Amino acid sequence: MTFAPRTLLWRSFLLISLLMVISVAAWFQILRSYEREPRARQSAQMVASVVNLTRAALVTANAAKRRELLLDLSDREGIRVYPAEPGDKLTPSPDSAFVGMLHAEIRRQLGDETRFASAIGTQRGFFISFHIDDDEYWVMLPRERVERQFPWQWLGWTALALLLSLIGAWLIVSRINRPLKALTVAAADIGGGKMPAPLPETGPVEIQTLARAFNQMTQDLARLDADRALILAGVSHDLRTPLSRLRLSTEMSANDVELKQGMIADIAEMDSIIGQFLEFARTQSEEPLTPTDVAALAREVVEQQQRLGHAVHAKIEPVPEQPLRRLGIRRLISNLLDNALAYAGKDVCIATRSKDGILILEVLDRGPGIPPHETERLKQPFTRLEAARSGKGGSGLGLAIVDRIARHHGGTLELLAREGGGLIARVSLPLRESAAAPGS
Repeated sequence: MTFAPRTLLWRSFLLISLLMVISVAAWFQILRSYEREPRARQSAQMVASVVNLTRAALVTANAAKRRELLLDLSDREGIRVYPAEPGDKLTPSPDSAFVGMLHAEIRRQLGDETRFASAIGTQRGFFISFHIDDDEYWVMLPRERVERQFPWQWLGWTALALLLSLIGAWLIVSRINRPLKALTVAAADIGGGKMPAPLPETGPVEIQTLARAFNQMTQDLARLDADRALILAGVSHDLRTPLSRLRLSTEMSANDVELKQGMIADIAEMDSIIGQFLEFARTQSEEPLTPTDVAALAREVVEQQQRLGHAVHAKIEPVPEQPLRRLGIRRLISNLLDNALAYAGKDVCIATRSKDGILILEVLDRGPGIPPHETERLKQPFTRLEAARSGKGGSGLGLAIVDRIARHHGGTLELLAREGGGLIARVSLPLRESAAAPGS
């Protein structure tokens, strides 16, 4: 499985780090390539000079003093001369680009018959052959004079410089990412219905412009929200006041009891519709999160419906307390029960349980049900399934309010077909990890 970082910080840092490592590796390779040929030529010149000087010294030296000369070369310069024997066990020189260039340059200066070896028998070194008359000799030089050892100390300094560069890259990228992270948090707060604090308008021009635009947008949203609250308050006062007067006048003036009851029912329905409008327009985040026992809340709503004479059954299992908006969840349960009672009339059941870190609340009925292709549409405001459930009042906001409340709590609303006919309205809310479901 490949590792793919998801955050901008890590993606930027890894990309910059990769570019830096590639640059250092390319620089090192280019340096080796350009430095190899001059070093091979310089080493070949030194080897050729040593061989020529050794050969000249042996040719011109007194035969009685040649042994002393060879010992002096060995002691002072580390150069040894051996006569070549037909049975010498030679070890070839290592096969590398530098050694190949070195051998080619030495042969160009000393002749094509020059031979090389990295060891003769147990003696290791850099061996070059030369001739005096018909006799062949070997000159052995210490390998470190010819073949440079790998500069481990420079590799350490390079690694240290690369590490410091990576730390600097991390600081730069994190500094750039910090305002973007703050913007992400603020945008998430707005998505959750909160008004975040203004972002600091500092940093590069682009970040300042982005923060300034976001702050302006937040101010506009706050102003619109205040206007919405003011309009809602006006609608509630201006509509419900004349409705109350109309209801009072109806009760006092109508002689026909049946007509009066019908008018009062219509006024009550209008008042209920206005209440649904206000509930749908109300911001869910206005209510704070409080520890809520959904099972106990469901029992309260069921008892209230039963006192009104509605046949509601309960299969309520204990569930963990969760930080929820209590009034919003109560409104959710009431809307689901009202919807089921309106379209099923009887055999309505409410159930709660928790499973696999999910709190599940279901309202089941034996009504006409909803076709599967219509379930998502019915979650939209002001939509009703007239073909299947005609003759019913309401504004078409009940399920839309339930869906909005569920989504504000990070949950979902599902409308499922019930086995044997009817509908299952299922609300699933995520449980916090610290809460353990009872009996699970």
